[in-house]
Amino acid sequence: MVVTVYSTSWCPDCTRSRRVLTNAGIEFAEIDIEKIPGAEDEMRAHNGGSGKVPTILFAGNNIEPVILIEPSDAELTDALNRLSVHA
Repeated sequence: MVVTVYSTSWCPDCTRSRRVLTNAGIEFAEIDIEKIPGAEDEMRAHNGGSGKVPTILFAGNNIEPVILIEPSDAELTDALNRLSVHA
């Protein structure tokens, strides 16, 4: 399972989601959409055109990709449990 977090440096929801993932021991790739050219377009291609961050993408073999947009801590934790994402 690959977890990718599209974020910005100033976003409090991004900070919160990073904390949830880190506390759960989940490794993730973080892409700052303001620093990496083309990253915002890539994020929007995944999430139906939304400019909201964080956008979190769960992808891997044998699963349909799952995308969370501005998830609450409970929504993110539920997704980790449902998808059996473990450290």
